[in-house]
Amino acid sequence: MRRLVAFALVLAAGLWTAAAHPAGGEDRLTAVVSAFPPEMAVLRAELEDAASQSVNGVEFVTGRLEGRKTVLFLSGISMVNAAMTVQLALDRFPIDRIVFSGIAGGVDPGLDIGDVVVAERWGQYLEAVFARKVGNGWEKPPFFEYPYANFGMMFPRSVTVARAGAAKPETRFWFPVDEAMLAGARRAAVGVALERCAGEDKCLPQAPKIVVGGSGVSGGAFIDNAEFRDYAFRTFGARLLDMESAAVAHVARANGVPFIAVRSLSDLAGGSGQANRLEVFFRLAAGNATRVVKALLREMPDG
Repeated sequence: MRRLVAFALVLAAGLWTAAAHPAGGEDRLTAVVSAFPPEMAVLRAELEDAASQSVNGVEFVTGRLEGRKTVLFLSGISMVNAAMTVQLALDRFPIDRIVFSGIAGGVDPGLDIGDVVVAERWGQYLEAVFARKVGNGWEKPPFFEYPYANFGMMFPRSVTVARAGAAKPETRFWFPVDEAMLAGARRAAVGVALERCAGEDKCLPQAPKIVVGGSGVSGGAFIDNAEFRDYAFRTFGARLLDMESAAVAHVARANGVPFIAVRSLSDLAGGSGQANRLEVFFRLAAGNATRVVKALLREMPDG
């Protein structure tokens, strides 16, 4: 009897492991991820041979998108949700690359609502020390690395990452995207037409454009502040900011999986001189991001 119970436990453990960590011989998938439902709606509607399953309350939909075997899912809004769901996907599915599609706040003064940015690297601006006030200045702990200037009491710092194959954990601020996918984005950008109007009376003053390269930053805060927007541009050279991409880049690097993010500007993070326009233009921005994602999938090299 004891042997039978032990055998059953071993068998169950083996089956769980096989389900959670698919065999390397299976067809590889491109993960296409968005933060909230409106961003995913267009891609979900165009997915062929769609099949859905739920894992820990997260719906994963597999199928073909632009001829590629794909798994679509929502990360949820926030750095923690994004890291958690992407790691869940990597543990469950045979994913060989990650594409994040969605909206963002514009930081670069040369960009406007509706523009699509494919940044070449991502950093976490709220991975920071909130320093102690001393007289007219700030006293920060000496045991962290501080690669960038502060915003008041907030001193951005690098983060230490452990990953397979590395001799020891590495400390870094920036997480680069995959070079091959970035090259694919440059090719894809040539032939994509972006939407300018969200309705008859809701048109942008100029046609949106696609920008490939530069930096993006992420943090667990919704930014609608002109001063912080200016700081992010001056300090990090950021073109945009959001609440998920750098977390996904972090997880992708830790797992050795190529990553890229395609983000369209739904607002200007407090820099427009008027009320935030996200509610007016987020569907237009999300649609523009998906247009670039689909073109990118067509341009990406095989496996």
